[in-house]
Amino acid sequence: MRTVVQMFEDAVEQHGDKALTIEPDGRRLSYAEVRALRDELAGALTSLGVRAGDRVAVRTEKLPEVIALYLATLQLGGIYLPLNTAYTGNELQYFIDDARPAVFVCAPGEEERLAEHGSGGVSFVSMGPHGTGTLLARPAARAAEPVEVDLDAPAAILYTSGTTGRSKGAVLTHRNLASNCATLTEAWEFGSEDVLIHALPIFHIHGLFVAVNMVVTTGAGMHFLDTFDAGTIIDLMPCSTVLMGVPTFYTRLLKHPGLTAEATRNMRLFVSGSAPLSAQTHHEWKARTGHAILERYGMTETGMMCSNPYHGERRAGTVGLPLEGISIRVAGRETNAELPTGEVGVIQVSGPNVFGEYWNMPEKTVEEFTEDGYFVTGDLGVFDEDGYLSIVGRDKDLVISGGYNIYPKEIEDLIDEHPSVRESAVVGVPHEDLGEAPVAVVVLDDPADGDPEEILGSIRPRLARFKQPRAVVFRDELPRNVMGKVQKAELRREYAELLGRPQAPAGTEG
Repeated sequence: MRTVVQMFEDAVEQHGDKALTIEPDGRRLSYAEVRALRDELAGALTSLGVRAGDRVAVRTEKLPEVIALYLATLQLGGIYLPLNTAYTGNELQYFIDDARPAVFVCAPGEEERLAEHGSGGVSFVSMGPHGTGTLLARPAARAAEPVEVDLDAPAAILYTSGTTGRSKGAVLTHRNLASNCATLTEAWEFGSEDVLIHALPIFHIHGLFVAVNMVVTTGAGMHFLDTFDAGTIIDLMPCSTVLMGVPTFYTRLLKHPGLTAEATRNMRLFVSGSAPLSAQTHHEWKARTGHAILERYGMTETGMMCSNPYHGERRAGTVGLPLEGISIRVAGRETNAELPTGEVGVIQVSGPNVFGEYWNMPEKTVEEFTEDGYFVTGDLGVFDEDGYLSIVGRDKDLVISGGYNIYPKEIEDLIDEHPSVRESAVVGVPHEDLGEAPVAVVVLDDPADGDPEEILGSIRPRLARFKQPRAVVFRDELPRNVMGKVQKAELRREYAELLGRPQAPAGTEG
């Protein structure tokens, strides 16, 4: 197996003059130019004392130069640490204290302010558009020869979102990155003729370790967009072949009148991930464009592990089949024993894609793996007879009401079928008699249609009484993180007192 850096070198040799990145203003960086910039940045990092095993933290705007910085870090045997641009103050302090990077790369003008959160040994430098910033301005040492890295050596640290407790740094190895990249490239038939529309952030596994890695290792090109804009993306489709996005991309594109079968005629693949894609969006997209969105499943600690097929049926509401070389099982929450087809349990995964450890958390690492080496994802899922996996929800989002397990997605799917509903989220909140009970948080297309009884009445005949929400709350939008995932922990906190008064016990019919 070859590393991402080695595969990038192969791509440069074959496609050196080809544009790797194309920016909205027309600026292009070729494969050869990105390699030259990578070598220059490797020299700059070396002059700052970066050696194999050192962490390089990066918190900048989305720039093509950052791709070269990422490759330079890996070339030196360093550990790349991308950070969300929304992090400020105490959040950054935690990451700096925990990861102890040798270098922190920020946006120009932020060095002094961020240095207040630093400690001894951290060099704060900046990188901006078109080579601006202090990193490239400093006298660079001659870059050392690329370090021979062990495939199982750390390549990157990605911090989890930290919705409960402190964020955990998942340590991803060179093998994790390279194997997952090669697997996806083959599964989605991605190659040098492809042109990707890249509108994702590059501090997240989807935008960096899926999208960017697949491009730089195959000789493909990409339109490198700093923000999502539906009109811009539709305008780029005639000269592109692939879009990788989150469900929000597709719901917003469906609202644009320019989305037609003709506009998407040159596109061969639309991929969705990082959050659940509704069956409604899947069907609407197919009807409007003639394309079936390919939904896949992954997470920070595992990369991508499951995908609907490139050739074959892409089933709405499922994340498809386990990828080649990756073992996935649905197991009992307490026993870790594999469950029969059709039974809901915790999704567990094993394979070369699975991370090595949580940074500085050996006990937490042990807790998250079974005795036979499977990583416990914390997601609840179920396999159908054909081996397609469906995600039911997060284990922590499971509502246990009066001793009964309630899976929020089952209720959400029914509510979302209502013609007035744009989307919904069901969470468990404290209930004096039942321990907790489900509450539905609903976003309507037209707020004037807000009638809780109408929503409840539409699902009542199809849902056992104990599963029915005890309240319906309307709001303009659901809270989401940068990748579009609904923040249910925030909803649970916000509505914790909603059912504070005693309620009549729910029945158990059905």
